[in-house]
Amino acid sequence: MPTDTADLLQGTLGLLILKALLNGRPAHGYGIARWIEATADDALHIEEGSLYPALRRIEDRGWVTSEWGLSENNRRARYYTITPAGREQVRAEGRAWLRHAAAVASVLRAAPAIG
Repeated sequence: MPTDTADLLQGTLGLLILKALLNGRPAHGYGIARWIEATADDALHIEEGSLYPALRRIEDRGWVTSEWGLSENNRRARYYTITPAGREQVRAEGRAWLRHAAAVASVLRAAPAIG
């Protein structure tokens, strides 16, 4: 069974990216990754090799748009903004994921104890 956070994130990284963009402000990839990591109390680590393909996938699906701009370090960066379709996707997928996570937690808490 996978225990690496990269494996755990494979199916949920797009959802986490969309959640990071729900505040309505455009953000670059590095900022998105840092927000996710900080919000998860550094329990998750987002690798560039996973982040940027995920951003491309969700942009191809119409859930985010992007444009070039300058970062706070005065470097060129692509900034992502969530679309109305992305907002709907994060709501629907987020609700389903929370139901699934609650079900898994119920099974893990059931006797016999695992710890």
